[in-house]
Amino acid sequence: MGRLLGIDYGQRRIGVALSDPCRIIASPLEMIPNSSDKEVLQRIRTLCKEHEVDGIVIGLPLNMDGTAGPIAEYVTAFAEKLRAATPLPVACWDERLSSKSAENALIEGGTRREKRKQLIDKIAAQIILQHYIDATTIITEEP
Repeated sequence: MGRLLGIDYGQRRIGVALSDPCRIIASPLEMIPNSSDKEVLQRIRTLCKEHEVDGIVIGLPLNMDGTAGPIAEYVTAFAEKLRAATPLPVACWDERLSSKSAENALIEGGTRREKRKQLIDKIAAQIILQHYIDATTIITEEP
């Protein structure tokens, strides 16, 4: 088992998070400006190599009723480009309210408004990745 890379894909900024090698804890990693697909895909490939990533989780912004709207379709199209650009498995994961949760956590932590804008995307990526880890981890107990 190896690290997972979490992505909160936005039209202006892309938040990135990274799991530990045992896939227990997700941590914020960086924010990538969304200038072009080519540059973004190259940066993600570089991060995957640098951190020995085994899989990628990208947040899928579904509507509150669970349907996929135009933004989810945009993210799904990027996920397909990511699958074509890397041999790693790419999973889409429901990210409803992850950005709001990230903003609330930063506000509760006393983060100033200017600093929140710099942090919110990678904290949202951390939340997406942590939810994925928590939901997909099978806990086994010794008899």
